[in-house]
Amino acid sequence: MAGRGRGQQERGGRRGSGAGQQERAGRRGGGSAAPGGARARGASPSYGGRGHGERAGGGRGNERAVGERSRGGPNAARSGAGARELPGIPGFGGGRARPSRGFAPSSGPLPSAAGLQLNAAKRKGEWLELKLPETLAAVPLNGLMQLLPIPGKVAGRLISVNGVQRQGKLLRLKLFPEERPEFEPEWMELNILYEDDYCLVVNKPAGMEVHPSVKDQRGTLAHKVAAYYDMTNQKCRVRHIHRLDKDTTGPVLYAKNELAHYVFDAAMREKRIERIYAALAEGVIKDAKGVIDAPIGQDRHHSTRRRVSETGDSAVTRYEVIERFADHTLVRLRLETGRTHQIRVHLSHLGHPIAGDGLYGGHRPIMQRQALHGEKLVWPHPWTGERMTVHAQLPDDFAAALRALRETSNGKTSRSIGGSSPEYTL
Repeated sequence: MAGRGRGQQERGGRRGSGAGQQERAGRRGGGSAAPGGARARGASPSYGGRGHGERAGGGRGNERAVGERSRGGPNAARSGAGARELPGIPGFGGGRARPSRGFAPSSGPLPSAAGLQLNAAKRKGEWLELKLPETLAAVPLNGLMQLLPIPGKVAGRLISVNGVQRQGKLLRLKLFPEERPEFEPEWMELNILYEDDYCLVVNKPAGMEVHPSVKDQRGTLAHKVAAYYDMTNQKCRVRHIHRLDKDTTGPVLYAKNELAHYVFDAAMREKRIERIYAALAEGVIKDAKGVIDAPIGQDRHHSTRRRVSETGDSAVTRYEVIERFADHTLVRLRLETGRTHQIRVHLSHLGHPIAGDGLYGGHRPIMQRQALHGEKLVWPHPWTGERMTVHAQLPDDFAAALRALRETSNGKTSRSIGGSSPEYTL
């Protein structure tokens, strides 16, 4: 990445807020850029005060390669034995984003249509510049746009506002116009799992809503992200792609520009964005794995509750047991649909409500909120098409509950799956 980093992460997830400290850390770097031009984040970073580093359009760091990969680091998720596991959860690696296996190698440009090298493009302020190969030198502008990973509506709008320019072998696209944030900034330290010019992934804490649910509501994650954009001189809207319940923790994906928003919306509809969760259910689930296929509708007796209903919307959850305790079960779940409260409703319907989830029959001696955490998020990069992956560390209260269960079980717990492979998925 041509620009400097935003600050060296300290052990335990705290970062100093002084300008000098962050500038020194930015000079040290620590890995090549991830797709989109910014570094993949560690397991528990946060952002502090001044001197947070320059973004494109705000001084230095204004030119960056789009699509260089992150080499990872000590907390990067790696394949094979020896990978660092999340505290208390067998079978998952650490918290840094990386391209998933099965795609292009970790060095060299990504192949693209007609010789275009997408990850060799460079951002300059509001524009993305891409060098055209000789084979495309005489191709009309409309033909070039069809070769790029840009949805038709976005391409049409760019052309209509003179947001596409051709200068010899150089194609310029105005993909990063300055935008006005729609949320009032409210500062808070954020745990950023991944960021580049197109995407932001934030690890949401418990007790915070993703966005306002009533008029004039404050204190949501949207307000915190707006503050982060403001402090880092990023002139973009706050666009969340999916939501988590107020007391559920885990990664939330944001699109930084219109292109990413369109790509992510389509990916959600086509189920190409994967969300994998860990939950601590009450009771002992006997089957090692299973599928809960039960439609979910509104509970007419309770305005915020959902329930399994024959007239509800289709809902499918796949689960697999990670570890069994004397009277609880740790499970990993993958959603095939995204209904409100889906995991909570389905596990309660199964007869094993989530610990701490009072709304759906759970009890709170172990957890004071529902023990539900987004472990893993997988999404397609909106420009390069790579499958990106982040793992989010288990929050302290969830990890403490698992330690307590293991201690009281006197070593009598049993693990159904997981083991040493951090690449395990449902």
